[in-house]
Amino acid sequence: MKPAPLAVQQPHSSNADQHWPWWPLLPLYPYGRRRTLVRTLIPEQVWSFEQLQGIFYVAVPIRMTVLRLRQGLLLHAPVPPTEELLGELRALERRYGAVRTIVLPTSSGLEHKLPVPAMARAFPGAEVWVSPQQWSFPLALPLSWLGFPRSRTRVLLADGLPHADELSWHPLGPLDLGIGTFMELACLHKASGTLLVTDALVAIPPAPPPLFEGDPTPLLFHGRDRGDQPLIDTPEQRRRGWWRMVLFASYLQPQSVQVPSFSEVLSQAWQPGLRQPRAYFGLYPFRWSPGWEAEFRALLGPRGEARLQVAPVLERLVFPRCREALLTWLEKLGELGQLRWIVPAHYDAPVACSAGDLLALASAIRQRPWASSEGSWGYLAGIDQTLLRWGVVPSAAGGDPNLRA
Repeated sequence: MKPAPLAVQQPHSSNADQHWPWWPLLPLYPYGRRRTLVRTLIPEQVWSFEQLQGIFYVAVPIRMTVLRLRQGLLLHAPVPPTEELLGELRALERRYGAVRTIVLPTSSGLEHKLPVPAMARAFPGAEVWVSPQQWSFPLALPLSWLGFPRSRTRVLLADGLPHADELSWHPLGPLDLGIGTFMELACLHKASGTLLVTDALVAIPPAPPPLFEGDPTPLLFHGRDRGDQPLIDTPEQRRRGWWRMVLFASYLQPQSVQVPSFSEVLSQAWQPGLRQPRAYFGLYPFRWSPGWEAEFRALLGPRGEARLQVAPVLERLVFPRCREALLTWLEKLGELGQLRWIVPAHYDAPVACSAGDLLALASAIRQRPWASSEGSWGYLAGIDQTLLRWGVVPSAAGGDPNLRA
């Protein structure tokens, strides 16, 4: 049974406390203002620091996980360190000890990489550990040029492993993406039985996450059917908006959505009450087909609950020719007898999970079609095939089998 998440009491924060000055380096919604929601996932041991990120109003939660260790705190997959967030971390430090370790568990996730230098400056006494095979584009730059502190940045596996008596580390990759590599390291917190993952696995909840309580505008924007409809706040509109945003985030262009003509979009724009940036001035370039809800329900479990799965966009764009590497990783994780919970860096957490559940997931993946090109997968498949024709991505699986073991 999933424990009831305990929200940390947070004071009212001003816009200045939520300011993120480095947003132009990765201009994702909500741009320069990042509200942080703190939740206790495992009492006295594991906390979730959540913010929103997305493209325009297609926004989903991104999570930094904080672990309590014997010698202080560990920050896993940092998010932008606003004054609001740092204030909440200082409160944890006063109770459980200083931030000792900052971990970047992925080589390719720019949304996870960008906040690390700022977080490292906020905690000058913490060691910074990064996954192997870090890369930058279009120029290959050393980490120190990207703001990582030279004297206290270590590479996981190559330079050892932090807190090896309390944590175990399990690499997926590196996998060849053509212009760079994909790699992430799962981390098992032995004391709580919590496995931290980054992007490969997600659990999508059927209801909008609590983070949207601060500003439900993205939900209300996508909950409409036409651009001339007002943004009305009801539970049903929030639910519809959440389902549609998840479909966009999962497939980029779901099968059930069409783009109407520009004249139709303009004819619905500029209606009274919508002539404001919050509603994008009534510009709503989507038309949803009847029955679109079935596409979202396919992402849920058999009883309409969140279920652990491979993120669809990664299945089709990162793992289409690397299924065996992913399955090997899942099966290795399936040997962790201490496993009780999984905490991904996106969507729902914690997810109740045993080692047997991961073995069952690997078995299910082996038995179903992989990286489909049908239905909502079609748009992602088109991107993948175009990149293959241009020689940007490799045509066969690639990676280091020693690091995948």
